[in-house]
Amino acid sequence: MPLTPLDIHNKQFSKGFRGYDEDEVNEFLDQIIKDYEALIRQNKDLEDKISNVEERLAHFVNIEESLSKSIIVAQETAEEVKSNAKKEAQLIVREAEKNADRIINESLLKSRTIAIETEELKKRAMIFRTRFRTLLEAQLEMLENKTWDELDEMDTSLEDIPKVGV
Repeated sequence: MPLTPLDIHNKQFSKGFRGYDEDEVNEFLDQIIKDYEALIRQNKDLEDKISNVEERLAHFVNIEESLSKSIIVAQETAEEVKSNAKKEAQLIVREAEKNADRIINESLLKSRTIAIETEELKKRAMIFRTRFRTLLEAQLEMLENKTWDELDEMDTSLEDIPKVGV
């Protein structure tokens, strides 16, 4: 067990013949007591500082562990968000492709319908034109018929027609 300043202070030396000067020894012991007390205080202060530093170190180690866990969680969350964004983007692209295909198919169907209707209208116009031409030709034929010429030859005037009731 280490000596305490009180042990040094209470130490009694036996007196011998022609021994050391008692005042010098006491003065030296007092100096040793002061230095020893200073060393004990200094040691205690250093132990307190070590304890404080160890507590702070433990605190910072906990913070480091928490930060490491937080970083890992943040990285995992970022990866998850990135993955979800990719999935959502793929869904949006697929939906856009479906809509584009639907729009293209609808447009093609309308285009075909319009082409069919156009062909039908061309046929009807051709039929109408043919019938109209036939009608006109028949009318021209009638005009060129001799009966019209005979009507022109009839020289009837209004003077030859008897007047009625005037």
